[in-house]
Amino acid sequence: MSSTYSTNLQLELPGSGDQAGNWGSTTNTNIGTLLEQAISGYVTQSVATGTDVTLAMTPGASATARNMFLELTGTGGASTNLIVPANKKLYFIYNNTSSGQVTVKVSGQTGVSVPNGAKVVLVSNGTDVVNATNYMATLTLGSALPVASGGTGVTSSTGTGSVVLNTSPTLVTPALGTPASGTMTNVSGTAVNLSAGSLTTGASAGTAWTVTQSSTKLNFAYGGTVVFSIDSSGNIIAKANVTGYGTP
Repeated sequence: MSSTYSTNLQLELPGSGDQAGNWGSTTNTNIGTLLEQAISGYVTQSVATGTDVTLAMTPGASATARNMFLELTGTGGASTNLIVPANKKLYFIYNNTSSGQVTVKVSGQTGVSVPNGAKVVLVSNGTDVVNATNYMATLTLGSALPVASGGTGVTSSTGTGSVVLNTSPTLVTPALGTPASGTMTNVSGTAVNLSAGSLTTGASAGTAWTVTQSSTKLNFAYGGTVVFSIDSSGNIIAKANVTGYGTP
């Protein structure tokens, strides 16, 4: 009976009564090379921009695809794909290319795009490569989370708690200067609509702040009454009952 191979890691499984006198060699390869690669193997793999690099899971022999940690080198960018076998397996991927993302996937599938500089945990589920994690049971805040890791690079307040990671974060930075079409958020979290040179909270008078533009001034009102204004020179013009200032 000839050898067969395990489904995912392709370890050699000698048939009953086969390989008399060679079991030591086969066992050493399975344990000392193949299982070691799968559990703690670290290997570098070069990729090139716009090119598919296909890894094979060689039965009973050393293979790059069997390693736990793959560090990608070379160049990344659009249409740069690392194609791994459909075998069910966990991967730690470090995109250490000179520039651009690299998509890790099974042939013909969508996979996961790994940004330049990012280190991610992925898994081949037998059909395609997907993110292996999206939840941390406990996270201590207080240090900056890099953009490459899905953060903003900004230090946050210290605290602990359960966190669900957003794998597709969107950052919106409102521009300063002349109002333009779009939506921003004011201090209280209420949506502020910007259009045709004026800003309004959309709330009824008497319940919220309203900001309007008139000629060269921005007028800030609360409950329909202007509290202060800012002119085009940056001067703040307060209510008449504030000593030393003009009237809005």
